[in-house]
Amino acid sequence: MYLTKEEKQDLFAKHGKGKNDTGSTEGQIALFTKRIAYISDHLKTNKKDYNSERSLVMLVGKRRSLLDYLMKKDIVRYREIVKELGLRK
Repeated sequence: MYLTKEEKQDLFAKHGKGKNDTGSTEGQIALFTKRIAYISDHLKTNKKDYNSERSLVMLVGKRRSLLDYLMKKDIVRYREIVKELGLRK
C-alpha cells in the first residue's frame, strides 16, 4: 500500500488534533491530498487507467466539499490548512 500505518498516524498528528483522531476535517483533507498526489503520479505513467481517473475526480470533489465546509465553519482553520498543504482555489 502507498501509505503505512505510521505514515497515516504522523499525517493525522501533524494536521489533525492527534494521531488517533482520524475524523477531524483537517486530517481528512490532508489524507485526501496525499491520496490525490499518489493517484496523479500513477496516472502520469498509466494514461488509460480510467477507473483511477474516476476515483481521482471523486476524491477531488470530496476534498473540495470538506474545504467548503471548513471555510463556512472556521475561516482561520481553512486558511491554515490551505497554506500548510499548498492548496489553491
